[in-house]
Amino acid sequence: MVTWRPDPTFYPSPRMAVKSPAEKLAYVVRLNPMANGKPDAMCVVDVDSQSSTFGQVVGATDMPYTGGELHHFGWNACSSMLCPNAPHPHVERRYLVVPDIRSSHITILDTKPDPTQPKVVKVIDPNELAERTGYARPHTVHCGPDGIYVSALGSPEGEGPGGIFILDHDNLEVLGRWEIDRGDQYLHYDFWWHLGYDTLLTSEWGTPRMVESGVLGDELLAGKYGHRLHVWDLYRRRHLQTLDLGTEHQMALELRPAHDPTKAYGFMNCVVSLKDLSASIWLWYRDNGSWNLKKVIDIPAEPAAEDQLPAILKPFKAVPPLVTDINLSVDDRFLYVSCWGTGELRQYDVSDPFNPHLTGTVQIGGIVRRAGHPAAAAELNGGPQMVEISRDGRRVYFTNSLYRAWDEQFYPDGIKGWMVKVDVNPDGGMQFDPNFFVDFGDQRVHQIRLQGGDASSDSYCFP
Repeated sequence: MVTWRPDPTFYPSPRMAVKSPAEKLAYVVRLNPMANGKPDAMCVVDVDSQSSTFGQVVGATDMPYTGGELHHFGWNACSSMLCPNAPHPHVERRYLVVPDIRSSHITILDTKPDPTQPKVVKVIDPNELAERTGYARPHTVHCGPDGIYVSALGSPEGEGPGGIFILDHDNLEVLGRWEIDRGDQYLHYDFWWHLGYDTLLTSEWGTPRMVESGVLGDELLAGKYGHRLHVWDLYRRRHLQTLDLGTEHQMALELRPAHDPTKAYGFMNCVVSLKDLSASIWLWYRDNGSWNLKKVIDIPAEPAAEDQLPAILKPFKAVPPLVTDINLSVDDRFLYVSCWGTGELRQYDVSDPFNPHLTGTVQIGGIVRRAGHPAAAAELNGGPQMVEISRDGRRVYFTNSLYRAWDEQFYPDGIKGWMVKVDVNPDGGMQFDPNFFVDFGDQRVHQIRLQGGDASSDSYCFP
C-alpha cells in the first residue's frame, strides 16, 4: 500500500488536476432491486472513447453478502495526501471504500491488480461499526489528510444522532466516532471541508427511520426533515455554528465546496420547498470571520395532470424538480444540478457564486416528461441523479436511481437503470454523447467514481 513516491493521481492544486490525463474507467454501484437473493455489485464501465468497448460494462464484482443497498462510496486516498499536515503522503489511491446504506456493511475493494475486476479484500461488519462508533447506515466517504472520513445517518436503532467516523489509512480499521462536541447537531447527511480554513461542514436529511421506507408525508409536511447546515472546527472536532434554511425548506443534502483552497464558499441543494414544491441551491460563504448562507438559485415545480403523477404527488397537481444531487467542476466554474423529478440536468456558470446564471440544460427521463436519449429507442424513466464530472470538466456522467424506497414512490412503474454522458462546451452548454448509453435493465445504478479521481472525490491544499 505504501510507495516511495506519491501516487501520480494526486495533484497539489486543482489547476494541475484539470491538466491531468483523461479517465479511462468509471466505477458504478449497481443495486439489485429484485427479491431474488442476488447481491449488489460494483461495476466497471469503459469510458475511453478510443476503446473498442467504450460505453460498455467491462467488469463487475458482487458484494459478499445480500440484503443491502449500495449507495455512495469513495477512494481510500486522494490529493489531500499532499497537504502539509498529511501524515500518510505515500498512501496509494487503490482501494474503494463501499458502504451499504441499508445493511451497514463496509466492503473494501482493491482495484490495483486488475482495475476492471476489483477484488474484495476486507468487509467491516455492522456490529463492529456499531460497537466502535455507535453509528449505523454509513453513507458518504471522503479521504482526508489524516484519515478516511465516513458519514452515517444514525444509530443502529434507526434514530439519531447521525455523524462521522474515521477509518485508518493504513489498515482500513474503524477508529471511532469523529465528533468531540456536536452541539445541537442531530440529523446528518453529507459533509465536506475547507482544509485551508480548518473548517468542516455537515448537512441534514433524516434519521434511518425517516428515510428507509420512503418519504414520510406527515413528517415532511411538519417540517421534520433536515433544513440546517452545521459548521465545525475540523481539527478540534467541535461544533461551531448552525445555519438554518427554515422549516419550509426540506432535505438539505449535497455539499460542494470550492476546490480552490483560498476560496471560502460552497453550494448546497435543498430538495423541496413546502410552499410551492420548488427546489433551491444555497451558497455558504465566510464573511468577517463568520459563516453565512444565501439562496442563489430557485427551480420551480412544473404543472402536471393528476393522472400523470404518482400517488404521493397527485394532490399537488405538479411535478417537483427534486434536486437530489449537485456537482461543481474542478475549476469552480460550472455547477451541475440534477432535477430527478422533472428529468433535467442543468448547468450554471457560478464564476460569480453569488449570481449564478443558467448556461445549459439536457432533458432525460422524468416523472412526467419521460424524455429519451439518442441511443435509446423507448421512453426513459428515473432522471438525472448522481452526477460526476471529469477532472478537466469536459465530460459529465450521471445515473438515474435515487434510493430504492424513494424510487418506488416517485416512479412506481419501476426504474430501468441507465448511465449516460454529456460533453461540455468550454464556454458553457452541453449535449449528450450519442454513443454512450449504458443500459442496466432491471438493475439500478447510483454513484460514479472515476479512475484517478474526479470533481467530487479530491480535496486540495494548494491554489
